Amino acid sequence: MRWRDVVFAHWRVDPATVSARLPDGLDVATYDGDAWLGVVGFVMSEIRPRGAPIGRSFPELNLRTYVTGPDGGGRGVYFFSLDADDNLGVSVARGAFRLPYYRAEMRHTRDDGGMMTLRSRRTHADAPPARFDASYRAIGEAFTPEPGSLEAFLTENYRFYTEGTRLYAGDISHPRWSLADATATIRSNTLFSANGFDAPASEPVVHYSPGIDVTAGGLGRIR
Repeated sequence: MRWRDVVFAHWRVDPATVSARLPDGLDVATYDGDAWLGVVGFVMSEIRPRGAPIGRSFPELNLRTYVTGPDGGGRGVYFFSLDADDNLGVSVARGAFRLPYYRAEMRHTRDDGGMMTLRSRRTHADAPPARFDASYRAIGEAFTPEPGSLEAFLTENYRFYTEGTRLYAGDISHPRWSLADATATIRSNTLFSANGFDAPASEPVVHYSPGIDVTAGGLGRIR
């Protein structure tokens, strides 16, 4: 698959706030003492099984944080929710990867000046309503995050954790990110309240990436 026109919007939060929402076995990961909640939006492009000639493309939006796994399981991403405008993709991801995916009506556009707009309205039955409406664009030169930097902490993650009846982990593979500092105008964002969080008081740290090719492996039970 390819993740295209990616916006990362991250807010500093109290580690205790995040820790209280994590499943047993996961610990909140911090950078300089802060936990982070991230809203990440992009177009999931050409998603397909290995070797398949044709893939599917659709917008996606997630609310996530960063954690460390049990027994030296390493740092990774924990998703509180993922919204996608693709009924089949949502069904497959919920079944195969046990991830909290929800169906949503979404639209991603780009104007001639490089400004992108992502709008999302969750339509999944029996799920808390959630909306997101934001415009974003790059404002700086592209760079590759330095190891140990905040940018690397927020983006260079190659494992995700999820829970069902047990705790599971999956690995992904991709080149290092090419990022740029970015600006975002967020007109609506109820992802925090939909997941039981107060809206953070801080301003977000925003980055943009034109995209990256990603391969995802299967899940393994770790606890």
